[in-house]
Amino acid sequence: METRRKFLTGILGALGAAIAGLTVYPVFKYLSPQATAGGKGRVTIPKNQVGVDQAHFFQFQGHPAVVLQKSPGVYIALSAVCTHLGCIVQWVPKKDEFLCPCHGGRYTIDGKVIAGPPPKPLPSIPVAMSGDNLLIG
Repeated sequence: METRRKFLTGILGALGAAIAGLTVYPVFKYLSPQATAGGKGRVTIPKNQVGVDQAHFFQFQGHPAVVLQKSPGVYIALSAVCTHLGCIVQWVPKKDEFLCPCHGGRYTIDGKVIAGPPPKPLPSIPVAMSGDNLLIG
């Protein structure tokens, strides 16, 4: 009788530990920051994919980003992640501004906050030109 009780207690303890581990691991992965490629990654985008007043969305170091041609030959790249709660901003060409669909945050073409709850501007990403390509990062 005592041996059976110890066996069942051990099995239930192991099962409880396994369930706790399976519950805690996803929460830990969600809350921990994502690993990046050492911050040295560069993205190459052909210039012809980015027209004047057009936005081209892409992935930069595992996060959404956007590049725009403000005027002929003048490019700007920004993070596309809203600084309020992390939603992905959308480009509104008729207003020349970014809009966060979650809480109505608005940003200028340069990423500065116009209205809404975002606490700071969209982070900018360096852009260089190399022939017919844009080197971002």
